Formats: sequence, structure tokens, C-alpha cells
Amino acid sequence: MRIFLTIIGVFFLLAVAGGACVLGVFWHFGQDLPDYTQLADYEPEVMTRVHAGDGALIAEYAKEKRVFVPIEQIPRKVMNAFVAAEDQNFWTHPGIDFPSVFRAAATNIINIGSGRRPVGASTITQQVAKNFLLTNEVSYDRKIKEAILSFRIEQAFTKQHILELYLNEIYLGRGSYGVAAAALRYFDKSLDELTVAEAAYLGALPKAPSNYDPVRDHDAAKGRRDWVVGRMLDEGYITQAEATEAIASPLIGQNRESVDYYAHADYFAEEVRRELVDRYGENALYNGGLSVRTSVEPKLQTIANKVMYDGLVAYDRRHGWRGPLGKIDISGDWKKALETVKTPGDVPWLKAVILNLDGNDAVIGIENGKQGTIPFAEMKWARLWQKGQTVGGAVGKASDVVNPGDVVMVEPMKADDEDKASENTYSLQQIPNVNGGLVAMDPHTGRVLAMSGGFSHDLSKFNRATQARRQPGSAFKPFVYLAALDSGFTPSSLVLDAPFVIDQGPGQGKWKPGNYSGKFYGPSTLRLGIELSRNLMTVRLAQTIGMEKVVNYAEKFGVVDSMPAVLSMSLGAAETTVLHLTNAYSELVNGGKKVTPTLIDRIQDRRGKVIYRRDDRPCAECQDVVYNGQTPPELPDNREQLADPASAFQIVSILEGVIQRGTGRRMRNLPFPLAGKTGTTNDSRDAWFVGFTPDLAVGVYVGFDDNRSLGEREQGASAAAPIFQEFMTHAMEGVKAVPFRTPPGIRMVRVNARTGLPAQSGDSNVIWEAFKPGTIPQSNDNVIDGGSPGSGSSGSSGGSDGGVSSPSGIY
Repeated sequence: MRIFLTIIGVFFLLAVAGGACVLGVFWHFGQDLPDYTQLADYEPEVMTRVHAGDGALIAEYAKEKRVFVPIEQIPRKVMNAFVAAEDQNFWTHPGIDFPSVFRAAATNIINIGSGRRPVGASTITQQVAKNFLLTNEVSYDRKIKEAILSFRIEQAFTKQHILELYLNEIYLGRGSYGVAAAALRYFDKSLDELTVAEAAYLGALPKAPSNYDPVRDHDAAKGRRDWVVGRMLDEGYITQAEATEAIASPLIGQNRESVDYYAHADYFAEEVRRELVDRYGENALYNGGLSVRTSVEPKLQTIANKVMYDGLVAYDRRHGWRGPLGKIDISGDWKKALETVKTPGDVPWLKAVILNLDGNDAVIGIENGKQGTIPFAEMKWARLWQKGQTVGGAVGKASDVVNPGDVVMVEPMKADDEDKASENTYSLQQIPNVNGGLVAMDPHTGRVLAMSGGFSHDLSKFNRATQARRQPGSAFKPFVYLAALDSGFTPSSLVLDAPFVIDQGPGQGKWKPGNYSGKFYGPSTLRLGIELSRNLMTVRLAQTIGMEKVVNYAEKFGVVDSMPAVLSMSLGAAETTVLHLTNAYSELVNGGKKVTPTLIDRIQDRRGKVIYRRDDRPCAECQDVVYNGQTPPELPDNREQLADPASAFQIVSILEGVIQRGTGRRMRNLPFPLAGKTGTTNDSRDAWFVGFTPDLAVGVYVGFDDNRSLGEREQGASAAAPIFQEFMTHAMEGVKAVPFRTPPGIRMVRVNARTGLPAQSGDSNVIWEAFKPGTIPQSNDNVIDGGSPGSGSSGSSGGSDGGVSSPSGIY
């Protein structure tokens, strides 16, 4: 009996000592552990996603590609796959799975001295403790701390919350964090679309994502997936039939190329990114999980990209061949040598090298390893570029253009019914060194619907639509004439078109603006001043109404922020951007209402709360309404009125005349109402066309980044107008044409286009003219001559200010 009691006492003392040791260990390692209560307010680093107006994804910004999904929204089969693979006793253990720990300990004892990495028996709770609160250090100290934290986490949180933390945080390969991002990355599906086999594959990844890539390591990945399917069957999560079907299904991984992804709005997306950083900071952009709905329309953006690309290539071809991209040695492995020549990835051409000349055709080796031919007919355009944007003589033979070893860009020729081009026939291409910008807007709201900032975003991130500040030339003139119409003039008012000279002050010489034609036309209607882009009329009109008024209109319409009150500014010498000028034209066609150009419609935070809305007008009738065909509620129009709506309409009518009879008449046969204005600056450095339909405003600019001349014969009508025309032609396909909206009080009168007076019997050149009440002219004896400019002090041109002679050639 004494022996028995002694044994019992010894065991009791050992138990007490063991318990004391355990408590000591817990006390020692539990002193400076991280605060696990922070897991109650889990806000992981979540990607910001930017969407087009139709919902298509256009950009993602993140340091970790993660989409947070609450546990309530994670399908049961996804949860079961991870529990079956990683922690079969998750729903019952207290944070540590002791049987698994003992098995792992026995295995590690057996492996002592073998050099093998110790195996673990981490539960999902332990992985949460490690991933959120500890490091990946392999040590017994970390495992003890992990165990202590696991017990505490299990006491503080529900199993559902712990699993939510785990499934949203875990890294699953290919840059994907969390199950939602992984489902998109591997299968291009949302979680609720996954099959049992696909859920099992995700459950297979935590062990070693890099070892189970579905493409690179297909057999190993499928084997691991099938093992998880078996575990799900063993745990009773799926039926035998479901398991059989899952194992029989192929494992097909794919990169995300959803129809809901639109990847061709690089310049637009970058503008949005900059705005988000300015508004919320980089941390919110890359980690905050913002959901951004933008105004870009993929259909119009695709058109914008193509017409800008085609227009710049067309200009570039008119001005000759600048030579190959480079030269390589083709005596050895030409394909490997060709790889060393870098070309932009967003240009839809192929890189090639000239292998030899076969008669007048060029035999080429292409970057994809194939060979082909450039026919001589496809090289005839490549006359030698010469200084001043001129070209040399006609191309007589292939060697005038290319030689063996030259690296060039080519495009596969398309076959048609008349001339079947073989599959290996290519056309010679050249990356333009000219550039440009395009903006398309809703003129009533200011929403930017499309934006192109240049030929290639890969070549240059500089956005010529928003960042290039250039002189608009005659594209500015409508705002001079609008100021005059608001000052009491009519479209039929006569302005003298005659020589104009102003003394700029001591040592500055005289400023002598002239018309592009070099001719003078005498008294002409105000309408003709814009339709035919008469510089001298514009200067005299600005002199008459005062440059302070012109400056006021330029600034309140947002063309420029600050403009000197000198006469040269009336001819578009002040610098602006495509976005600002297009927005100003929007304010003409919308009746003179102020709008602000915007790229973002709405922003939501990670929990779906709207934190920014472009249209912030109150609408109590819009809340919790089911639409059943009822009349939509009318929202208040709180836009500022910038000009008399009647004056704005008169300018719209005059700009419509630019298309019908003026510098934009190449577009007069388009089957919808259209108005606009060309602009070309001194020495043809900048070419513009800005215009609109009743519901779409578009601005186009073409020019060199270094501000050199486009060439003696280039102007807005040749370089920018064709791009505008192509955009409008395709953008308006399928759109019902509506006329420009006429404000109350406007009276349309048939007038003689030359005199501006009401038409008489027998008049041949008759047009419709818009007049305000009581302004229909009966005679036209008063001619605006602009005062006496010769002294340099008349009017308010600031003619004595220096530095205004350079834009004298603006037209």
C-alpha cells in the first residue's frame, strides 16, 4: 500500500511539475505576443478595381491581388475543400489538433539526423496566427507562440470569423491573395461559379502554390486536386457521384481574359489613377479596395484608339520614310538577334528583319519565326523623309527603302475578293514620331467618354489630351465671337476684313496679322469670319469689344486659367489642352451651361459604401424605387449659365456653317447634324479640330512633342479633321440623329449669305440664320473696323506689351 501511495505521489508531483512547466512556458512565451484582438477589425490589403461605364474592368491597382469576400458569401464547397485538405478537425478542436501534433512529433523524432525539414501539424487557426501576427521563421519558439495565440484566438472569435480571415488572407499563387482573387486568376470565375473540382484545386494550393501550377505542373496539380476531392468524400462533404465527376473533369487553368475586361484605355486609366492618388493617397489606391465606376465607354474608346492610330500613320506616311528601326547581323541566328531590338507592345504590328531582296520584293524574317515577303507595291509610299517634313523622289526599287539586316515593322496584308494576298505577304509600316490627343465628352454632363493621349502608351506615358499645353489657333475664335454676340452683335453684323497693323511699343516692332490666304475681303458678315476663319476680322472684332471681355469668356469657359489681355490672344495664342478646349465647346452646344470634365462617376469603399458621386444633386424620389415604366423624376439643373443661350445657339449655328461651307466642308455629307472648327497655329506647329453633334463633343489635336512644324501644307483641316471625321462617322453608327436644340426666342430667317440681310427674290446664295428677338437687320450700313489700332493704344489689346509678334501667323 505504501509503495502504491508513493507511486501515486510521484505521479502527482510529476503532473504538478509538468503543469508548472507548461504554465511557465505559457507565461514566458506569452508575455510579449502581438495583440490578437486586432483580428476583430480585419481590413486586409484589397485591390482597387476600376470599371468602365458599362461595368467592364479596365484596371486593377494593388500590392496584393485580393478581393475580400465575407464568410457568408463564400460557398460551402469552397470552405469544405480547404477544411478537408488543411484541417479536418477544424470545427471541433480548440485551436490545436493534438492527435495531429503527436503524429508530427513522432515523424520528426524518426527523421532526426536525416536533414529533412521538420513537418508540422498546423491547424487553420494556427495558420491565421502565423500569417497575421507572427513570421514564417521555422523554430520551436515560433510554434509555441503560435499555439498560445491559437488558443486565445479560438476563445475570442467564432470558427466562421477565423475561417473568413484565413480564406481571404492566404496566398494561393500567381500573385493571388485569398480565394476570390485565386478563382478569378485560375478559372476566370467568381466563387459561386466554381465547380467541386475547381474548389478542390484551390484547396490544394496552400501546401505549395508554386508546385501545383495547372499549366506548368499539370500532372502534379491534378494529382493534388484529386487527393483533395478524395478528402472531401471521406469527410462526407460530397457524394461519390460528385467525387467521380470531379476526378474525371480536366484541370484547365486560364489567365483572366473575360469578356468583361477591357484593356485598351491606358491613357484614360492612368488619368483615373492620378486622380485617385490625389484624392485619397497611394495607400487607399493600392490597399483600400476601392470600386471605381468611370465614364469611359469601351465602344467609343476603341474607336478613339483606332482613328488616332490611323490618322497619325496617315500623316506620317505623307512625310516619308525615316529608315529602319535598327540593323542586326543576319549571318547567324537572325531570330535571336531580332529579339534584341525592342518595340512597343501595344502596337499591332510585327517586328521583322530584311533577309534579302528578291527582285523588287523584300524577303523578311518575322519575330514569330516565320518568313514572308514585302511586295514592292507596299514600299512605294516610303519616299525618303527630308528636313522640313518634305519627301524625296519616287521610290524606284526596293533597295531605295530597305537592305538586308534592316529591322522594320510589318503588318499582315488582308486578302479581299479582287486581290488574294498570300498568308506570308506583309506591308511595310513605320512608327510615327508625330503624336496627338483626342477627347470625347457628353456635353451636357462633362463625362469623358473616350480619351487617347497618343500613338502608343508603351512608347510614351505622356498624355497629349490632358498634359500637352498647346496653342489652339483658330479653334479659339468662337469664344471671341460669342463675346461679341453677347455684346449686341448679330451673325449678320459686318466686320472689315482689311490690313491691320499695331505698334507693340518701343523696340518691339509692329504686329501685322494676316489671313491664311494672304488676301483681304472687305466688309464681311460675322458668320463668315468663323466659317472661313478670317484672322483680320477676328482681331478687329476683339479690338472693338475689348480684350478684357474676350479674356473673361476664355477664362469662364475654362479654355485657359489666365490669359493676357493682348490682341494676339484673340487668334488662339494662349495655350490650352484638348480636354479643356473640348469641354469649352461642350458649353457652347449645351446652351452656355458650365460643365466640369469628369472621368469618375462613382467610388465605393471596400464595404460598398458610396464615398464619391459625380452627380450630387438631391433626389428624394430616386430612393428605393422600382421602375415600372413611370416618368423619371426631374432633377434640378444647377449648372451655372455662362452665356446667353441664344448667343450660344447662334455660335452653334455658325459652327454648323463651318461644316457646310467653311474649313470643315469635307464633312458636310455626314448624315447627322455636325458643327466644329479647325485650328492651325504659327508655322503649322499645332493642328486642331474641335466640334460636336447635339449630344457628343470631340476634340482632336495633332503635333510634335518638340513643337516643330508639321510641314508647310499641313493644317487642322488635313491633319486633325480626318481623325475627327472618322471618329464621328463610327461613333454615330446606329445613333438616331437629332437636330441642334433651339432655345426659346430664336427666330430662323432666310438671309443672303454674303450680305447677311433677309433674302430677296432672285437671291441664289441663301442660308438660314438665327436671330434674337428684334435683331433681324433691314440694312447693313454699319461696318466694324476695330477703331484706330495703329497707335497701339486703342481698344484694350495691350498692344504695347512685348512678346506678341510670334503668333502673327496663327490661322
